[in-house]
Amino acid sequence: MSDVRPVPRGTRDLESERVLAGIGLVILATACFATLDTATKVSTAAVPVIMGVWFRYMFQAASMAAVLLPRHGLSVLRTAHPKYHLLRGALLMGSSVFAFLSLRYMPMAEFTAIVLVVPLVVTLLAATTLKENVSPLRWGLTAGGFVGTMIVLRPGGDAFSWASLLPLGLVFTNAWFQVLTSKLAQTENPLTMNFYSGWVGAIIATLALPFAWTALPSWHWWALLCLMGFMGTVGHFLLILAFQRAPASTLTPYLYAQIGFAMLGGWLVFSRVPDVISLVGIGLIAVCGAAGAWLTVKERRVPIEPAES
Repeated sequence: MSDVRPVPRGTRDLESERVLAGIGLVILATACFATLDTATKVSTAAVPVIMGVWFRYMFQAASMAAVLLPRHGLSVLRTAHPKYHLLRGALLMGSSVFAFLSLRYMPMAEFTAIVLVVPLVVTLLAATTLKENVSPLRWGLTAGGFVGTMIVLRPGGDAFSWASLLPLGLVFTNAWFQVLTSKLAQTENPLTMNFYSGWVGAIIATLALPFAWTALPSWHWWALLCLMGFMGTVGHFLLILAFQRAPASTLTPYLYAQIGFAMLGGWLVFSRVPDVISLVGIGLIAVCGAAGAWLTVKERRVPIEPAES
């Protein structure tokens, strides 16, 4: 006789509720990140890039310190790999600079779609640097994502310019950030990793701040910077809550809801809707990226984190 016992209905219902709550939290997080990107694009009209990046990192780093240090003390700083944390923080800082520069020149939806190619680039790096076996399906999804990127960028088209290449800088810096995260996650506390990445970015931006500081025209711009810091911090907090409630393989594809929110933000704030060709590319990126991200997590290769500014 089999020793397998059926799971009680009450337990199944509770698990389903937790999964649905996790999905809802991920979707709310992507809305926060799309709002962050929308506010960032607005801010580029008056706020220097380094100044915006500095405020965004300082807000999140200070918030993390206020939450983590009273609860965990100095143990949150304990690590065996300080050099890797410095490199990881610098990569994330670099991707944020690329994000701010990209949003100055690119429409919201197209920018977000290209950024969400990151999981597919992680597949490429995993095969070449981590020597992982990649299935033909994953290679096909990666190729499809890159085709979608080319459709959105349209090299040689009238709308193409050097600024169209800026999101690719974000994609590659963030992909290396993800690969390094996968290595550190094997031995490091996630809270320690997030604490260091936030403060490394804040310190680097602080060193560059004297060369970029400028007086803002009104308090509205400071309020906008506060909104950016708040949305980035809340978005990460919601993701932590979500992944405590449901498997990563279930939640990861829902990160691509950010494309929809980015299109909504672009329409509401900038009266900009992607053309038909861009929508085809965005759709191809969303389908291939969501499927590739799901496979990445399902096969327990590398964790996927949102690539937000």
